[in-house]
Amino acid sequence: MNVSIAAHPDRLLPADPGTRSIARSLLERVQDLPIISPHGHVDAAIIEQNTPFPDPATLLVSPDHYVTRLIHASGIGLEYLQPPTASPREIWRLFCAAWPLFEGTASGYWLRTQFDSVFGLRKELDPETADASFDAISAKLAEPGFRPRELFKDFNIEVLATTDDPLDGLEAHARLAADPSFHGRVLPTFRPDAYINIAHPAWNTSVERLIAQAADGETGYRGYITALENRRRYFIDHGAVSADHGVRTPATLKLEQSDAEALFDRARAGKADDRDRDAFEAHMMYQMARMSMEDGLVMTVHPGSFRNHHHPTFETFGADTGHDIPFAINYTEAIRPVLQDFGTAEDFHLVLFTLDETVFSRELAPLAGFYPSVYLGAPWWFLDAPDAMLRFRSAVTETAGFSRSSGFIDDTRAFCSIPARHDASRRIEASFLARLVAEHRVTEERAHELIVDVVDSSPRRVFKL
Repeated sequence: MNVSIAAHPDRLLPADPGTRSIARSLLERVQDLPIISPHGHVDAAIIEQNTPFPDPATLLVSPDHYVTRLIHASGIGLEYLQPPTASPREIWRLFCAAWPLFEGTASGYWLRTQFDSVFGLRKELDPETADASFDAISAKLAEPGFRPRELFKDFNIEVLATTDDPLDGLEAHARLAADPSFHGRVLPTFRPDAYINIAHPAWNTSVERLIAQAADGETGYRGYITALENRRRYFIDHGAVSADHGVRTPATLKLEQSDAEALFDRARAGKADDRDRDAFEAHMMYQMARMSMEDGLVMTVHPGSFRNHHHPTFETFGADTGHDIPFAINYTEAIRPVLQDFGTAEDFHLVLFTLDETVFSRELAPLAGFYPSVYLGAPWWFLDAPDAMLRFRSAVTETAGFSRSSGFIDDTRAFCSIPARHDASRRIEASFLARLVAEHRVTEERAHELIVDVVDSSPRRVFKL
């Protein structure tokens, strides 16, 4: 094939001609709306410094665990996909040879869309075109106008949230906010995982630094809590609207002050066991909810990933290298302690995500359909794919409607993939609504209102933008 199917105007839209026509009209209504990205992992410094992008392999292959994990599954060692073992051109050649593996995957769709719309690459990848495509993308990356700030504008991004360590000085965010030549919003997000998970290798060191820098002279558990509260306020002063929690499970637990102090002291002394780990993380999730209720930061919860499933890979290549595997979770009981105390609290927003789609209709939709605080996090990670997004919308809408959704979350480190991901989401929303219209379950006029709400109004409302 010499022309990319990513250029087809009806990609991801329904196959039925009548329904597709309705979907086209709905997509047209939102296609040019600005991108609101309230959760992602792009480094703010890259935008602030307008850092040139690296070579194609370093930009698009090596750091993307969606890509490297599938190539690894075909028998190619990760060392051949990472510098300095292999050169960027060698990595790209391996990627092009493996390109057929990505047919039907979300990664393949996003990459193909990027190649077409961002890099102007029209031919399909294969071993014969590997060097030519590497050179063509490299030439594009070298263009003066192909820099993060220019692309921020070209991509029509209005809001981009980053994910940041609680002790980050947020200097890049401050400089962007003060720069009159930059017209977007790049917002920090408070991410305290390394300070809450006592099983994290750096937990003790991180907590020691946290207390030393932000506890106002207090020590122990009280100093720890004070320091977290102080750093949240620092983030709010620098534009943050949310706090994100990548926890093992969504468990929450309200402990008495003395029990929490004793548990904290055991952990600091290195005497905590697995039960202590789970109890402390659950208690701190309750504390994070209590803080969000008080300071107004939206609380987002991303549970259900067995991190670093393959120890030999973790020991050699580290975290976030493709071997995090989802597992089943329970939300109804796990989140209940928080909802008992804060579920109806005014202005408390709790956005619940999952990697276990069996809880979509069984637990999450009913929770969001009752508690004013609860919103449905968009399909995330392994579920941020066309069919999974349709399954999500079908599973939750009949119970929770459209108004309880967070809006799309791209959750990406790959800056150049942001427009492709949001475009895919808008096409899926148009397709789902078009079916409701075709089945005479929603009027077309109302569908046009709903898709604007889902794409634009929901993320603004849920994330207080």
